[in-house]
Amino acid sequence: MSTLSGLAGGAAAHAEGHARLGDVLWAAGALIALALVGSRVLADVLKKRAGVDVIALLAIGGALLLREYLAGALIGAMMATGSALEGYAAARARRELSALLARAPRTAHRREGADVTTIPISAVTPGDLLLVKTGEIVPVDGVVVGARALLDESALTGEPRPVEKAPGDRVGSGTTNAGPAFELRAVASADESTYAGIVRLVQQASASKAPLARLADRHALAFAALSVAMAAAAWGLSGDAGRGLAVLVVATPCPLLLAVPIAIVGGISRSARRGIVVKGGAALEALARAEILLLDKTGTLTFGGPRVTGVTCFRSIEDDTEVLRLAASLEQISSHPLSAALVHAARERRLGLSFPEGAQEAPGAGMTGHVDGRAVRVGSAEWAAQGAPLPEDARAFRRRASRAGAMTVFVAVDSSVIGALTLDDPIRPDAPRTLRALRRVGVRRVVMVTGDHPLVAETVGATLGVDRVLAQRSPEEKVAAVREARAEGLTVMIGDGINDAPALAAADVGVAMGARGATSSAEAADVVLVVDRLDRFAEAVTIARRARAIAAQSAILGMGLSLFAMGAAAFGFLPAAAGALLQEAIDVAAILSALRAQGGGRGARRPALGEAMSRRLELEHDQLIPMLDRVRVVAERIDHLAREAARAELDALDRFLRERLLPHERADDAEVYPVISRLLGGEDPLAPMSATHREIFRLIRLYEQLLGELDPRGPTAADVQDFQRILYGLHAVLRLHFAQEEELYASLSERYHAEACGEPAASAEKAPLQPAPAPETTPRALSVLDPLRQGRSPSPGRQG
Repeated sequence: MSTLSGLAGGAAAHAEGHARLGDVLWAAGALIALALVGSRVLADVLKKRAGVDVIALLAIGGALLLREYLAGALIGAMMATGSALEGYAAARARRELSALLARAPRTAHRREGADVTTIPISAVTPGDLLLVKTGEIVPVDGVVVGARALLDESALTGEPRPVEKAPGDRVGSGTTNAGPAFELRAVASADESTYAGIVRLVQQASASKAPLARLADRHALAFAALSVAMAAAAWGLSGDAGRGLAVLVVATPCPLLLAVPIAIVGGISRSARRGIVVKGGAALEALARAEILLLDKTGTLTFGGPRVTGVTCFRSIEDDTEVLRLAASLEQISSHPLSAALVHAARERRLGLSFPEGAQEAPGAGMTGHVDGRAVRVGSAEWAAQGAPLPEDARAFRRRASRAGAMTVFVAVDSSVIGALTLDDPIRPDAPRTLRALRRVGVRRVVMVTGDHPLVAETVGATLGVDRVLAQRSPEEKVAAVREARAEGLTVMIGDGINDAPALAAADVGVAMGARGATSSAEAADVVLVVDRLDRFAEAVTIARRARAIAAQSAILGMGLSLFAMGAAAFGFLPAAAGALLQEAIDVAAILSALRAQGGGRGARRPALGEAMSRRLELEHDQLIPMLDRVRVVAERIDHLAREAARAELDALDRFLRERLLPHERADDAEVYPVISRLLGGEDPLAPMSATHREIFRLIRLYEQLLGELDPRGPTAADVQDFQRILYGLHAVLRLHFAQEEELYASLSERYHAEACGEPAASAEKAPLQPAPAPETTPRALSVLDPLRQGRSPSPGRQG
């Protein structure tokens, strides 16, 4: 401030005709700046560091010796404003990181009977009943008690849509109550809660300096040496010390030291705004140079928990709902993970469950009991059949499931095996798109390394198109795989579990999926995805590459302009005072360029469908995807049925195709695809998917023609072969087409990014609950796209 006052006072004195007083004031400002810069240089020398501050020291000292008091005052003012600009720019670049730290809750409201007391957050212990008021931040991890809660998770995940949590749902600390007050049962202390872990990660994110920034320090020394050499040459060749002084003035301070750290911190800050915590500039800079990607499967490429993906009834394809209802009713009292998946699927489908009587569980086999007066057995095929031979349909189902590596649960009622359920760990809908995006930005090799069974791992790997699959790997073998990959290029490892922590630490960049408190994987990782979304990693790489490029661009811009100005000063075209003003402008230009890293850049905003259309597409797919399996089931069964029964099945399928499927596909082609094409841009970007529509229409037309020519008594053996050929082809095309649409809609609508497996869809990403669907409809949890959504290896004992 004193240097600016001296500059302004001196200018005013000269304007009033008091030249001597003006020179004194300018000299005083220059002397103050000389003392401040000298102290910084001395501190750097004591720490065995050096930088371009020595240029400023020489420039101010030279100005005073040559009685260029205005130039000295301008340099001092320039140093002061440069520091202020750097501080402002760094604060702006860090504002998302700072916001996360500043909003950390300090107190909590504890419920004690009818009284509510405010206590320090450190006093909260697991089991406390807390009251979270409207607009307050959830202080600790807990479980919702009583009424539903509406939470704003945007500060952590970057998603603006409020999330609804039902009683019993777990809530992470750091989210904001966007609805009425609700009660929360604490399950962790403040230090062990999610937000505290994130705060620790954010603090680490500000602690290190990027390799690019350290490179800038080294280049700054070289630039300082070059500046002194040019100043000496200009003085020596011209005999005018003023030219040498002008060179030093225009080289002070070096924008290289300003631009690079600001760009790196800006990239870290932008990442934090998108729910990506990067632990320092070194991690960001390394992320930008990633070449080889290793991923865990369970919880990273898949959701990490069993889900019901198909229901098959061996008596009639119309009884799928009853198979699930009976199985889920019996499994309500079991704590087995597969039991929770069955109950969750039934509740998603709004099925009325009955409480079982006389239920008993045989560990490793299954459960038995009575539901609505009927004897029900649920578990492995041997357990359900009680040692008797399985029906032919059940044996065929078991063979298909075994080839696909899917988990299965068989259901028997009154000593007869009536159906089975398929469970797997579905692939995240954003996984294929994320891997393609990473390849586009420079990742040249993708390896899936997992402890899962080779059959399941190879299926998932083939579905996603990874370059190599390493299955049945222990934590030690995962570390060895990472070290082997590092010999080929800069390696990134993504995982989520405790067993992944050693591999995350061994990689050049370790990335943890989800920050749930101080988990070992989050602590070992260099990057933490606060929200469990794999596509955020692709965003992180894009942000890192952009920040690194902007850092280099800004540094080159500043150095280039400075070198040009130094040349002009050396040849006498730029006096010292004017050079000081020009250098200030160069600093501002470099800083403004570096601040671009905080923004998203051109094309950063993703196109998105409107809310109404997104919701409509979601509901229609929720209803249709599970029903696609009817096409395959009819094809498999018609050669085992009597002619009349086969005719009835074919007619029922025809009604589904004409009344449900065809209207949906035609509406997509006529109404939805034009909207998406405008969003995506380009020349007819959805032409291949429209071609798939035409193939679906062609196969259905062939089916209807064959059905119209059918004998009223039912199909002959030759007719059955024709129907099977058409239906198997139609099922394959539909399965692929719906998977493509799911991925496309996921890229355009946040609704399609399901979160944890155990939460109802409405509490995760959906709008408030809709009325219960008709009995024939079912949510996506009963999807039958088995080969496209494979998961973990079969669970021993509870599957066939």
